[in-house]
Amino acid sequence: MHFLGTCKATMKFRALQQEVYQVLHNDPQPGPATFVIQCLYVLPIFGLYCEGFSHLIVSALRRFLKLGTDPADSLEAKDLATQLFLDIARGFVNHDERIVVKILEVFDIKLNNIEKAMYQVKERNECGCDAAKSFLEQYIFELIESQSYMVAVSLLEQFSIRQSRQSFLLSMIQNKQFQAAGKWATFMGKQMLCVLVQEYIDRNMLKHANDIIKKNNLRQEFPDVYHKSKESSLKKLAEKGCWEVAEAKTNSDRQLLEYLVNLAVEAGYSEKVDELCDRYSLEGFLHIKVPDTSYLHSRYLHLNKLVVEDINWVDEVDGLRNATCHFEGCKVVGVDCEWKPNYEKGSKPNKVSIMQIASEKTVFIFDLIKLFEDVPHILDNCYNFQCDMKQLAHSYGELECFRQYEMLLDIQNVFKERQGGLSGLAKKILGAGLNKTRRNSNWEQRPLTQNQLEYAALDAAVLVRIFLHVCSHSQPATVTGGHDKIDWKSHIVSHMDNNIKKSKKEIRSKKQLKAALIKEHCQSS
Repeated sequence: MHFLGTCKATMKFRALQQEVYQVLHNDPQPGPATFVIQCLYVLPIFGLYCEGFSHLIVSALRRFLKLGTDPADSLEAKDLATQLFLDIARGFVNHDERIVVKILEVFDIKLNNIEKAMYQVKERNECGCDAAKSFLEQYIFELIESQSYMVAVSLLEQFSIRQSRQSFLLSMIQNKQFQAAGKWATFMGKQMLCVLVQEYIDRNMLKHANDIIKKNNLRQEFPDVYHKSKESSLKKLAEKGCWEVAEAKTNSDRQLLEYLVNLAVEAGYSEKVDELCDRYSLEGFLHIKVPDTSYLHSRYLHLNKLVVEDINWVDEVDGLRNATCHFEGCKVVGVDCEWKPNYEKGSKPNKVSIMQIASEKTVFIFDLIKLFEDVPHILDNCYNFQCDMKQLAHSYGELECFRQYEMLLDIQNVFKERQGGLSGLAKKILGAGLNKTRRNSNWEQRPLTQNQLEYAALDAAVLVRIFLHVCSHSQPATVTGGHDKIDWKSHIVSHMDNNIKKSKKEIRSKKQLKAALIKEHCQSS
């Protein structure tokens, strides 16, 4: 029996499970269920493979037993399974703890089965109900001590042992075992579920609280949590610039829509405020004032701080040539792209709409949609570097310039350990993050708003500033000054399409652009 190739693990597991299922149908002696228990006694000799084999045959047996069982085989198998559980608990047989749970569930082992097994091995000094329960409680205590919370909870539920200690619940939450905490609280009943919800509320874990409330019909006990949870979700989406997704999640609830408008006001997104107010007739917000620019500039990085003097919109031949001439004299440029988001599952992403290229003081924003339609051959001969490679190649695969690049540095690869994308990187290095409010706005509309132009220009310009910082901290002398040396040269990449032949003169001229700084996935940063 061989299953090789590139199949997913679940597909391979199901195929193997079917083989075991067929074996059980052939009525192995002394009986299918008993045969599986005997196999489980032997499997530990396979070492690392034991766990996988054990899950395989137990899951196959679970499926097989749905068709009905032979009473004699079931009784014998249950007795053997109970003894196997005792041997595992005492350390005589080595099996994964999750297999223990499956054995107990599949063979429906109860407390009286434990008593019977203990009696049969003549442990008469400990064969009573209390002794069996004490044995189980000790085993479960050891599982809790080793932080095997889900297994411990499964055993408590299987044997109907109710531990009312709230400290057990807190321990699971502190160790982020939320599924185990929910399972145990459900087993304990409504009072413990309410304790769990309140703990989540106190820790500002509103999504977890709301999930428990919905699952257990506790809205009457916690009437405000639903909206608080929704508001928390909307705020996270707004911070990522996913306004259309946030709007959809309001389900036209006026209270949530008003909260979303307030988020847009706080972010200085006046266009979104007007759009939402018009669409949902939110008249109370029509004359509301968004924060002035000085407030927003104090919170976020702005072009003025980067000493950017000029933003140029390029959508025709002369502008394209002027930009090319400008960049020929630059040693380093920052490159970024924007495209209209597509929220339909399974659909292809939209074409890249604009490409921003920044030198130290000037940013050019290229209308790729118009340039590709009007002068694709001139656009194709202008540049030899790539940004947002996969997206550009998908959008404009006909152009050779988007299938090759030289001396390209993805600045975020230099700081892989940093969280928060480009904004988080800017905050760490330059002292302020980026306002991502307009990240997922409609980049195909023409003309773009002034705020969109400034957003796009900033994303490219900030890459140049970050790169200059990287260079200043890549010298050995800075290490003694308390800074870590940054290795960026090893991250430079180049790619040439084998089907594209260029002269040495052309290649040398392109190498004047010594580094293109990009974001590999600007929509997710």
